Order: sequence, then structure tokens, then C-alpha cells
Amino acid sequence: MEYAVKALGITHIFGEKSVLSHIDLKIQKGEVFGLLGPSGAGKTTLIKILTGQLKPCEGTAELFGMDTEKLKSSDYRNIGIMMDNFGLYERLSCYDNLKIFTTIYGLPKDRIGEALKSVGLGETGRTAVMRLSKGMKSRMRLARVLLQKPAILFLDEPTSGLDPATASDIHRLLKKEQEKGTTIVLTTHNMSEAARLCGQSVLLNEGHIVEQGSPAEICRRYNHQKKIRLHLYDGRDLEIANASSSARLLEKCLLEELVETIHTTEPSLETVFMELTGRGFD
Repeated sequence: MEYAVKALGITHIFGEKSVLSHIDLKIQKGEVFGLLGPSGAGKTTLIKILTGQLKPCEGTAELFGMDTEKLKSSDYRNIGIMMDNFGLYERLSCYDNLKIFTTIYGLPKDRIGEALKSVGLGETGRTAVMRLSKGMKSRMRLARVLLQKPAILFLDEPTSGLDPATASDIHRLLKKEQEKGTTIVLTTHNMSEAARLCGQSVLLNEGHIVEQGSPAEICRRYNHQKKIRLHLYDGRDLEIANASSSARLLEKCLLEELVETIHTTEPSLETVFMELTGRGFD
């Protein structure tokens, strides 16, 4: 199997503090992979190592089979990196911002309009970045990395602080990129975002991987209660075992059309993380 990202034994220390400890990753081409955890878990440091911006104290990392410590400037044409407050010039227009990067990467200027249109900013080319809303600036940062038509995208908290509608727009854009075959590595502490977007993910806590797998698999793995919750039209709530012993009662409720809603009790990614670490996503 061919991987977009491989990391083996990544360890990094700042001063006397271990930020990452023996991180192993394999990310398949074309998938959305989540690096999940609270602030300070080591997500951004790991992104910097995977993109060659930072040398690990121990371990190795590869992008498409190439050692990240040996990446050349030309290799970065295939790598899109979107980080908060990174890569925008506030006083320049949206068009001129992107024009700078077409010059840096030797890209055709006709991609500028295409990139702006792809993120819903087709009418803002002459608008100064400083006049954009926070959500529009997030789209601009995404437009900047899409200019390159990269094979892999590294996105660090791409929807942090955005309203639900704008975040949903960003999610749709990322899904479109995945459909084109782009590999996406996403750091987030928004667990509903991870569940919606990520095929595979790891939970990071204090520089350690504490769990990994698909969001659904992780939640099922920690489904200790294994119960079914029923809300009935008469206002009552019933909680019954998710087992054959409850079959007759469940059948009776359904046949008599008493059930308004029915849910199983799988935990969320956040409750799994809290169980594993005793802390939340602050």
C-alpha cells in the first residue's frame, strides 16, 4: 500500500518539555486524516515536522516516500499548508495576495480567479483582506493553498472560531478536494468536525497517541453502556439494554407507535477522550 505520510518514532523536546513522544503514523493517499486533541497536545508541532518546517529530535517522517528533512523548495508546490494568521497580507487585495503566490511558485495567473471562485470569494478580488470577515479570511487562506493544486493539504484548526454556517462551507470545500484525490491532514479539537470529515484519526494527549482508528470505531470501542434510549410521545424516557432481553419491550413500543425518537448510547469522541485522560477539549 502506498502512503502519503509515514512517520516513525517522532519525538520532539522543547527545553526540558517533551512535546511529542514516539509518534507513529501512516496516512493513505486520498484520505482525510485527523490529528485530534486539545490545545497543547502537540498537534501543531507534529504538522511542522511532517511538513519539514521543524526537525524532530528523534524519528523520521516521509511525504510520498521522501524524507521531510530533505524537501526542496520545488517539493512544496505539492504541499498546501493552511495555518491560522499565516500567509495573508492585510493591506493588499485578495487578488494581489494570490498574485504574490503565483509568482513565488511559478503558477499561471489564471488560477487566481479559479481559486477565489472555488472558495466562494469570486466577487471579492479587489477587496482588501483587512476588510474581510473572519470566515472570509479563512476561505482566503484556503484559496491560497488551493492555488498550488497540492497533492496533500495540512490544515491547522481551519474552522476555529467560525460560525456553524461558515464552518459547514469549509467542510464542503474539503470534501470536494478529497474527491479530487487530495490527501488532507486536519488538526482540530472540534470532535463533531472530526466525526464528519475524517476517515481515520488519532487522539493526542500531552504528546502521546492515546487512541486511533475511525471516529466511529473509536466510539464503538468505548461503548460500555450498550443501551438504547427511547423518547415516547407521552413524554416518558426509557433506557433499555441493547440486548435480546429487550426485544419484546422494544417491539411492543414500536407496534403501538409509542416511540418518538430512538438512540443507541455510543459515546462521543470527546467523552472517549475524557475517559482516557480525565480532561476535556479546552
